Amino acid sequence: MPHRTFTRYLAQFSIRMPKQKTHSGAKKRFKTTGTGKVKARHAMSSHILGKKSPKRKRDFANAVILTDADVPRVKRLLGGSSK
Repeated sequence: MPHRTFTRYLAQFSIRMPKQKTHSGAKKRFKTTGTGKVKARHAMSSHILGKKSPKRKRDFANAVILTDADVPRVKRLLGGSSK
């Protein structure tokens, strides 16, 4: 069995393509739904809320679905395919 051990020893030094890492900022800001859509929080919802109407502030609580144009870029950052 020394040959098998030597092969495993060499395998750990073999040159491989580096893995893509998930963008740490994107994983905190976006979630994917079961159907593949991407959810995000609303912009302009954290401060200077006095001038915004109560209805508008209530609607900030609901997640927004990203547009089809933005989905491939975000999925690439999250580690998904860009299809």
